Order: sequence, then structure tokens, then C-alpha cells
Amino acid sequence: MANPEQGNQTVLTEFIVVGFGNLPELQTLLFLLFLMIYIVTMAGNILIIVLVVADQHLHTPMYFFLGNLSCLETCYTSTILPKALACLLTGDNIISYNGCLTQFYFFGSLMVTECLLLSVMSYDRYLAICSPLHYEARMSGRACLQLAGGSWIGGIIGSGISTLSISQLTFCGPNVIDHFFCDFIPLVKLSCNDPPLMETLAFTLTFVFSLVPFLLTLMSYICIIAIILRIPSTTGRQKAFSTCSSHLIVVNIYYGTLLTVYMFPATDILRDFKKVLSVIYTVLTPLVNPLIYSLRNKEVQEALRKVCRKFMSGPC
Repeated sequence: MANPEQGNQTVLTEFIVVGFGNLPELQTLLFLLFLMIYIVTMAGNILIIVLVVADQHLHTPMYFFLGNLSCLETCYTSTILPKALACLLTGDNIISYNGCLTQFYFFGSLMVTECLLLSVMSYDRYLAICSPLHYEARMSGRACLQLAGGSWIGGIIGSGISTLSISQLTFCGPNVIDHFFCDFIPLVKLSCNDPPLMETLAFTLTFVFSLVPFLLTLMSYICIIAIILRIPSTTGRQKAFSTCSSHLIVVNIYYGTLLTVYMFPATDILRDFKKVLSVIYTVLTPLVNPLIYSLRNKEVQEALRKVCRKFMSGPC
């Protein structure tokens, strides 16, 4: 925050989040669309968490990580969409300085955690398919807790560094954030400090916490695909490819949009394009992940049938 002793500079206590205010004719449509996405995302992810906890057959490393991912997506979506929905409904786009930093911290923490967790999940699938004899030993309960815990701790550390950097900036000019939530680059643009230095920090953090996990994830899936190609059964290859290709598409969309937003220079030409990309990795990916990773699995579908039969006392 700005120092009160710095001449005539003004200490900003709040920001105006533009969001989609430049599309007034679409406010109602966007509100209904985002509301529907939020409800479906929350319902889908909470359902997966309940199934993973309740069904003994899902107490495996893969579903343990999927449960973590669903928990993360629930928090991730709730960090951004409720405020965006309130802005679209009421037109009140004001957020306090502390509220903005808080939103950025939790968003950044969950974003980094998701990058690391997706990498861990790809490693889990790599071991299961490429090294099945060593899978149980390497994916013991303790190892799963360490990998999942490391992902969450990595998110806390990565976001803590960037939030601390933002808190040291001096905001003495316009307070209008041309985005639909408080993000690193839009906030840096409003500061009176050295933007290139902060953008270099954003590039570095993105490289460490996003690009490296993405490359590890990509390597895991390349190894998996190489093993799948050796399966003699055509049906077996098609089934394996169907699952892996779905996972790989989601991973590429998430990492691709994320890396484009944070690693490419922040120019006026790319500003609106990056806002669209931000919608993809903050709003659409949490919606798609439950469908791709969990609800298509036979084990999850069977667990869902059991829950339906238990609570409805009949076939589901």
C-alpha cells in the first residue's frame, strides 16, 4: 500500500473491478451462465468428495488425489465466482484493498496447488501403468499424504511470495482493475513501482510452479502412451487412449491458458484475449475436471448407484 508520507500520493483503500462491465447488454446472460456453472461445479465436486470418503472401494491413491482435486476445485471456484456473480447482479464492482489481496492470495495458492496436484496425479497414473509391480510400494498411504501435502504447501509458499510482493507495491494512481478478479498482472499495472521487475517475478514463479509441473505431466503421459501402444488388443488400446486423451486434453487446456496469461508480455492487444483465457482456467476447468477425471469412471458410477440405492431405497 502507498506510504502516506510520499508527497501528494493517495493511499488506495479500494479497487474497482471492471469485470465484464464493458458488455452491459450481456450482464444478465453472463450472470445466469456463471451461476449455472457455479452450481454445477460445486455439486459435481462435492459429490465426488462424498463418494470418495463414503465408498471403501474408492480408498485408493488415484481417488485420494481425485478427492483432493475436487476439494481444491470447490475452493478455487468459490474464491472467484461469488464476487463476480455479485458484481454482475448488483453492478457493485468495488472491492477493498485487503479484500483484493485476500482474494489474490487464495486464488494464487489454489492455482499453484492445482498445477502441482495435476503433476502428482499424472505420476500416479505413470506408476500404475508403466511400473505396476512397484506401484503399491511407491504409492503407500504415507507417500500419497506427502505428495498431496507437498502440493498444498507448494501452493501456500508460491502464493505467499507473490502476495507479499504485491503488498509492498505503492498504489498511487487509478484504482480500476481491468479484470474480473484481483490478479497479479492487473494489480502490477496499477502500481507506481517498476512493472518489468514484477512481471519478471510473475514469469519466474509461473516457470517454477506451472511450466515445470506441466513438463513433468507431459513426460508422464508420453511414457503412458508409449506403453499403451504396446497393448496387443485393439479394444484395450482404444479404451486406454480414450481415458488418457481426455486427461491430456484437460491438462493441456489448463496449463496452456495459464502459461499464456502469465508468461506472455502484458500488452493492450492481448488484454481482452487474456481475460477470456482466464475464464477458461478459473471457471470452465473446475467444471470439466469432475466429468473427465471421475464421473466417467465405472468405479465412481457404481459408488453413485450405491449411494442412490441407500438414500432412495430403490434402483438408481
